[in-house]
Amino acid sequence: MSIWQRIAAAMSALTSGEGLSAIFDRLRTPPERSVAFTIAVIGLGAKMAKADGRVTRDEVTAFREVFHIPPEDEAAAARVFDLARQDVAGFEEYAARIRAMYGTGNRALCDLMEGLFHIAVADGTYHPDEDTFLSRVREIFGLSEREFRSLRTRFVPDARPDPWEVLGLPPDATVAQARAAWRRMVRETHPDRLAARGLPAEAVRMAERRLIALNAAWEEIAGKAG
Repeated sequence: MSIWQRIAAAMSALTSGEGLSAIFDRLRTPPERSVAFTIAVIGLGAKMAKADGRVTRDEVTAFREVFHIPPEDEAAAARVFDLARQDVAGFEEYAARIRAMYGTGNRALCDLMEGLFHIAVADGTYHPDEDTFLSRVREIFGLSEREFRSLRTRFVPDARPDPWEVLGLPPDATVAQARAAWRRMVRETHPDRLAARGLPAEAVRMAERRLIALNAAWEEIAGKAG
């Protein structure tokens, strides 16, 4: 059974009057957590897509950059997107339920933020209202400002990524600290680690882009040090 079929099954279990946000209270453990992760990215992404006042084709298409969606499962993914947009629950309630599902400090929350950044910049711009939206989600998730800056540095268009920011380090950090941070973040991006945190296999493209950014940051720092 594909993850999209599992998502359809989870949504069919919602009772009349329940919004999509209710699903996060039920999907707390593997393998259901990968279903919850996917719904969380799409659900929060659908609400964020309206943050700048419009939902563009690029923002809808952006889900394909985070998840591999076979043609036969596109209808299920679209239904999640539409249900999230129609749900009376606000994005803050979504974010709070997701945090409760994972628990404070869980790395999956940072993974989820990364997926939202993919969607935010899909149309080639990063709107101030999207930054406000993501900043608030960051607060609810309990992520540090440094983690948030690291993600924003990698994704905001028309800006050269600062390698220290990408690695979540201050500019006065040592090369040894940069090497240690790079190695730790690469380990955290290993497919087995991602699966243990609840990321579905369909989100592998997200991890590939992260590795490219991490390696580029370390190569730049190491090159200047050499």
